[in-house]
Amino acid sequence: MNKKGFTLIELLVVIAIIGLLSTLAVVSLNNARQKSRDSKRVADVKQIQTALELYYNDCNNYPETLATTASNGCPSGTTLGTFMAQIPTAPTPADGSCTTAQNTYTYTASGNAACDGSGNDGVCSSYSLTFCLGSDTGELSSGPRTATPSGIQ
Repeated sequence: MNKKGFTLIELLVVIAIIGLLSTLAVVSLNNARQKSRDSKRVADVKQIQTALELYYNDCNNYPETLATTASNGCPSGTTLGTFMAQIPTAPTPADGSCTTAQNTYTYTASGNAACDGSGNDGVCSSYSLTFCLGSDTGELSSGPRTATPSGIQ
């Protein structure tokens, strides 16, 4: 009698191959997710920088805070929200050597003594925006990075 079908060994080999391929797919997907989060961080920071430069162009200083509704000393009453409706937040989870505390966009304005975020409407002539990249992204290396009016270091 000639029976048709697969042997147990053939079935086990096929199951092992499928398991190996699915493991490789999951690992590749995880790397793609991490790179995607880092790309979003860089894009967010560049978007914030553009809004800050537009604000500076209208107000001749940078805002004291990233609040989209505060006038931040702009004589024309322009707010950062004029150029950016919502300030983006860093994607989670933190990647690479970045800690959860570093996985934020931290804005600090600088200038004269009244430019301290206290609402005293001082002249803010510069800023720094810190963030952290989990892996190398474009020309930027991984780790804590700082964006200033002159670019991202």
